Amino acid sequence: MRVSLVTITYNSESVIKSFLESYNAINYKDLELIVVDNASTDDTLSIIDDFNANHHITIIKNKQNKGIASGNNQGIRLAIENKSDWVLLINNDVEFEPMLIDKLLGAHDQYQDSIIVPKMLFYDHPKDIWYAGGFFSKGYINKHRGLGQPNSTYFIDDIVEYAPTCCALIHRKVFDDVGLMDEKYFVYFDDSDFFFRVLKDGRHKVRLINDVEFYHKVGILTNSRTGDRKKFVHGPFFVKQMTRNYVYFLKKIGTLRSWFYVFYFFVRVNLRFIFSGKYKRNMETFWLIQVSYFKGLFM
Repeated sequence: MRVSLVTITYNSESVIKSFLESYNAINYKDLELIVVDNASTDDTLSIIDDFNANHHITIIKNKQNKGIASGNNQGIRLAIENKSDWVLLINNDVEFEPMLIDKLLGAHDQYQDSIIVPKMLFYDHPKDIWYAGGFFSKGYINKHRGLGQPNSTYFIDDIVEYAPTCCALIHRKVFDDVGLMDEKYFVYFDDSDFFFRVLKDGRHKVRLINDVEFYHKVGILTNSRTGDRKKFVHGPFFVKQMTRNYVYFLKKIGTLRSWFYVFYFFVRVNLRFIFSGKYKRNMETFWLIQVSYFKGLFM
């Protein structure tokens, strides 16, 4: 079975070399790497070009930053065009073991599910969980099970509702049935939207497997947080994208419950700005929240 890895770069020079080293160590042979670069202005492309001089990979060089969702769609379309059976959407701010593909495909052989995802650990705290399965809350927020807990807490392979696309092995038939990524998101909630459509479609299951070494350098490329993983403040990029995209996601669902949460979120996010230490308390952040909320409402 042919596998295409799709990764999106944008000013990824701090992480891309270690990612390529992980890719180069993969044991599985019937695979290709598709790198979609969103107009990086640092040395990302130089590092990739140097690697490509001795390894055959496909590089798509966009002239502008089209966002994660659009970049993933470019890679998915090319993978399908290249007759790949599976697409592995994967971040490049990650490191992983050489048996990654073998273990993901082995889980498909065992369980026959269409989407396989690994448990993911914090790179800087490798004994702690970042993701051990995900589910949608009543407010349609994706919840990471096991976040911050010891790796030994969760060890059972099971069916989940949500997975971040920083590592998700997806059979090509899933895209035929539920479509590609919604490019309006740019970044954040594009994965929630996709997996919510998978959940509602009902024809495909998402299988979490635990016996994989996979480490995520959380927030290093998007500057989404300042501070350590347990005490952090949301950065402006994170505030803008998450506020706008959550509202758009809820509006797109279009149920009475989702519309209730559209208006509930407006109250909640402003209260959190006032009382929570997660936001910088200044007028710039306050107006960013307001503008982003209404942009999501009218997307």
